[in-house]
Amino acid sequence: MDKSEQDQLKKEAATKAAMMVESDSVLGVGTGSTVAFFIDALGERKEKEGFSLKHIVTTSNRSKKQLEGLGFKVDELADIDQADLTVDGADRVDDNLDGIKGGGGALTLEKNVAINSKKIIWIVDESKLVHHLSGFPLPVEVLPVSAEQNFKRFEEGLKPQWRLDDNGKRYVTHYGNYIIDLAADPTPVPYGLADYLDHTVGVVEHGLFLDMCDEVIIAHSDGTIEDKKRK
Repeated sequence: MDKSEQDQLKKEAATKAAMMVESDSVLGVGTGSTVAFFIDALGERKEKEGFSLKHIVTTSNRSKKQLEGLGFKVDELADIDQADLTVDGADRVDDNLDGIKGGGGALTLEKNVAINSKKIIWIVDESKLVHHLSGFPLPVEVLPVSAEQNFKRFEEGLKPQWRLDDNGKRYVTHYGNYIIDLAADPTPVPYGLADYLDHTVGVVEHGLFLDMCDEVIIAHSDGTIEDKKRK
């Protein structure tokens, strides 16, 4: 499948997700190539239907700029109590609709928006689907003050790697922290690993999104769009 065919599938999946957004609701919007199509579809609804939203919060400056370019006002997470729905992408999704996110470095804000949402929908193409979480390094955002100690701890079986920027220096997140990508594959005992990371001093957040996603809209290479809900 070439890129234009893949983009068309992403667009169809994104359009389906956009039609599920209720007018005058509070919406969380993620980031990524598929979410960009979703934002475009929201803009089309705004133009054709007079569709409006009470509040929108987003997880990246890129999505914020795109939304504002379409005439939507974007708020901060602190300005709302809770999103009615958050639509985002994912780097990997397993059979239980658990996922790995944070490939773009925004995992802390993504998880904060997700945890403060009544419902979460992910839009992905089939290349992101796995039976068990694997095939993508797990991002862990860490405080610079203890990053070296965290890295050494992770060397015991988790295959840590510093995330680097385009200049070969350590990638710095929106919050001024570093990211250590854990390359152990498949992701070992996701729930146990999540608990370990949650209780590791110096870890700000990790990219395991477990028991969060309610529904995944999947663009398949055969041209079909699958809507899979958590059981």
